[in-house]
Amino acid sequence: MRILVVEDEKKVASFIKRGLEEEEFSVDVAYDGEEGLYMIETNTYDLILMDIMLPKMDGLEVVQAMRTKEINVPVLCLTAKDSVDDIVSGLNSGSDDYLTKPFAFAELLARVRALLRRGTKERGAEVNYADLRLDPVAHKVWRGNNELDLTAKEYALLEYFMRNAEQVLTRTMIAEHVWDYTFDSFTNIIDVYVNYLRKKVDREFDRKLIHTVRGVGYVLKED
Repeated sequence: MRILVVEDEKKVASFIKRGLEEEEFSVDVAYDGEEGLYMIETNTYDLILMDIMLPKMDGLEVVQAMRTKEINVPVLCLTAKDSVDDIVSGLNSGSDDYLTKPFAFAELLARVRALLRRGTKERGAEVNYADLRLDPVAHKVWRGNNELDLTAKEYALLEYFMRNAEQVLTRTMIAEHVWDYTFDSFTNIIDVYVNYLRKKVDREFDRKLIHTVRGVGYVLKED
């Protein structure tokens, strides 16, 4: 899943990004409110971690702007302010949860997972397509009765395919969602990983699901 961290303290942003990436998330970072809002409007995220005290545009203004534009991605606000009024203001702005600084990374991770579970429950806890079944909480995938042994990146790639089944996904779209905002989509690493994934998903089955759209990208669909 892809997360945006909007945090102006670069050491804090780096700490959060590194920790989340170790937990197999794809992470982008914005360092001010205006940049954060632009990235939210131009990319697809599963969760946003939003600092409140930001330059150019504060975090609550960003959240309010998101909700006005009907961007309903879950938001976890991060702030040093911990009064009841501050918490109420954060929640009333449209954020989904509130965590005060300083915090232990374990608590941040628990809240991230809780918000993502809430989101996946709204879409169905499991994701299914053809005879593929994906459990986003346990990070497991089956084809038929066979559990697939996937690396973290292969899992993220297949989850993106399954959540966008029968839609052609360009290499740029895949790069930005499964890797990160700065990934060079002109390298062949995407094709390499799709090939790895195809061997695990399709090689032992007569019905192939991962298809190349020549000159464009890839699509998950039944023949």
